[in-house]
Amino acid sequence: MSVSVQQALIESVLEAIWLVDPVDLRILAVNRAAETMIGMSRDQLVGKPVVDIVSTSQDLFFWEDVAAGRSRAIRSDTLLRRNDGEIRQIERRVSLIQMDGSSSCFLVAMVDRSDQRAAEQQLENIIAELRATLESTADGILVVDMDGGIRGFNQRFSELWELPEGFLSERNDARVFEWMAERSGDPESYRARMGQIVRSPLLEANDVLVLRTGRVLERVTLPQYARGRPIGRVFSFRDISQRLADESRLQLAARVFESSLDAVFVTDPQFKVVAANPTFERLTGWSAEALAGRSAGGLLSSSVKRSDIRAMRSNLVSEGYWRGELWTRQKSGQPYPCLLSMVRVQDSDGKTLNYVGFAKDLSESMAAKQRIEELAFTDPLTGLPNRVLLRERFEMAINYSKREHGTFAVLFIDLDRFKQINDSLGHGFGDRVLVTVSDRLRDCIRQVDTAARIGGDEFMILLAGVDGPGAEIAARRILNAVSQPVVVDEMSLSLTVSIGIAMYPEDGADADELAKNADSAMYAVKERGRADLRFYQRQMNIGLLSRMKLDHALRHALTEGGLHVHYQPKFALSDRRLIGAEALVRWTDPELGNVSPGRFIPVAEESGAIIPLGRFVLETTLKQLNTWWRAGLRVPVAVNVSALQFHQSDFIESVAEGLKRHGLPGDALELELTESILVADIEDTMRRLKGLSALGVRLSIDDFGTGYSSLSYLKRFPIERIKIDRSFIADLPGSAESEAIVIAIIQMGRALRLSVTAEGVETEAQRELLLNAGCDEMQGWLMAPAMNADEFFVRFAD
Repeated sequence: MSVSVQQALIESVLEAIWLVDPVDLRILAVNRAAETMIGMSRDQLVGKPVVDIVSTSQDLFFWEDVAAGRSRAIRSDTLLRRNDGEIRQIERRVSLIQMDGSSSCFLVAMVDRSDQRAAEQQLENIIAELRATLESTADGILVVDMDGGIRGFNQRFSELWELPEGFLSERNDARVFEWMAERSGDPESYRARMGQIVRSPLLEANDVLVLRTGRVLERVTLPQYARGRPIGRVFSFRDISQRLADESRLQLAARVFESSLDAVFVTDPQFKVVAANPTFERLTGWSAEALAGRSAGGLLSSSVKRSDIRAMRSNLVSEGYWRGELWTRQKSGQPYPCLLSMVRVQDSDGKTLNYVGFAKDLSESMAAKQRIEELAFTDPLTGLPNRVLLRERFEMAINYSKREHGTFAVLFIDLDRFKQINDSLGHGFGDRVLVTVSDRLRDCIRQVDTAARIGGDEFMILLAGVDGPGAEIAARRILNAVSQPVVVDEMSLSLTVSIGIAMYPEDGADADELAKNADSAMYAVKERGRADLRFYQRQMNIGLLSRMKLDHALRHALTEGGLHVHYQPKFALSDRRLIGAEALVRWTDPELGNVSPGRFIPVAEESGAIIPLGRFVLETTLKQLNTWWRAGLRVPVAVNVSALQFHQSDFIESVAEGLKRHGLPGDALELELTESILVADIEDTMRRLKGLSALGVRLSIDDFGTGYSSLSYLKRFPIERIKIDRSFIADLPGSAESEAIVIAIIQMGRALRLSVTAEGVETEAQRELLLNAGCDEMQGWLMAPAMNADEFFVRFAD
């Protein structure tokens, strides 16, 4: 690098820069900022040993280490002596840099921090002065920010609130605020008032606080401003206990109680009422005049024991504070629950002056608590016990059965196809169906049994003290009851349920195991057609665990690249010409080996993994199509689409985006749909099919003849091709029934002007029969198996 370029580079930097020779530690170059900082010209600095300019012994040691090769970089604060003798505080960074392939130098970058350090010192002095002022005041001061975080407090504050020593060294704002609330005579009212203050940043307030110790504090709260905007709040606390003790009773009542929204009363040392505020009058129905001179104990309900009253008075005398729930009575004699807090007020000599009481009506809160308990243990829709209460009933049943050497049954009940009701008629309609089913379940069991809703359309029943035959009788009673027509809004529905049964103790020793095994039995009913019951068998768990393991392994393969896509060619029947291919996913697992799609596809559909699996196949196929098309192999490829993937809200957009991203026309892709997709929601299906067709994507129906297609819908949809399921082709020739079905499908396809593809063609005889019947296309082992992308390209590329 030339000297001029080198000088131009360091001049472009705002920091003061020296370039130092790494061998003899002489300055090679400096910029103007460095000249200004040290007060010397470039000519004076260049060639000068850097050790001649150092101002501290630490710098000298550093450059000695550099000369010895023991240090290559430093970043630190240090001192620099200017040429005029002035000492400046600088921040310095030294780095060894390579200038070109064979030379290097030390780059010394410096920033003058003298003014900044002076400002910081001035700020520290101001803070120290403010702290001294804060500590000299007779009031306790607490400063908080806008979020309620403590920014500081003085010693007087900690003395007034008697903060423990640990609070002074440990920064825990929540503990300090909780301590203050608990030290007040009425913690709930204290917290409520603080909430009002926190929610009003500009509020200026003056409150009187009575602490549990009997100390009375006046609290003044003011917002703290900076540049005209609130930045926090300052609380000042002043001990006014003595002042209040010297005031008259009327002044005390007016000051402390009259404006309070809490029910407050004051007694003399003998617990005779001397004052009460209007809120207390409204609560009890007694006027202040009528209360004057009455014993506070006379306001309690007759249900309160005398021993409890004596204990309360004793605690007040000895501890100065009492708080608890008890029943009091109004003037009319009507009892009501009350939260009562009382504190003792003393003079400077420790003599009791008064007792102050705070009363809160608990009628509404107790009613709300009872309602909350009901909600905590019952299902809000059906009123049946929920999982929490069911767990308790499980424990009771298990403990009783252990003690009595008995048995009980667990029934896991699931409504069949209930999702279709919610999807087609709405969740409100579905909720009313669930309520009806819940009522029928209640009618089918005894009072000693438990029917619980555990979520969605799933219920569980505990049948106490029954054996296997008894459990079956009850389950069949439920099957019959639920199957009766359900009428909602003049619409009659027929429902069925699937029931799995587990018996204690042979099918499980605890609630979790019994519930899991009953669920497994119910799942077995679902697999065999629904609307029935089945007892648990241990083999069921093996099947469940196997499906779970397969699902986990599949999801792992999706994320770790364990899946691959193969392509099976499709040919014209007439001339055996290649006309396309079908993408087929393949999976080889390190532990499970080659896993057949017939095994993992149903598991993926059940668990929802079919959606990411479908996205993987579609994306892999589009990427491969891009490679083939650029290489000249331009054949359309078909991808199978599941019902779940098809009905994803962004499915059409994802197909369009994929085609665009890979630079492909729409007719490069064919989507194979199952018949179940077409009959699920006709209007939504039509909208989606038209959207895909507008992209140019080809659409076909896979495994035609195995589902429930309606020909009236089929002719409306933009379908180009139907594929005859391999199960029909496998019986050809030789099966008259299969031959008739195949010929009928081919003739129907031709009538609807649809191409017809035969799957699984493995023999020449099958090809001849299909050709003579008018079938257009075929795929199968007769022509070619599925193969990986490289094999496909080698075989079919021109």
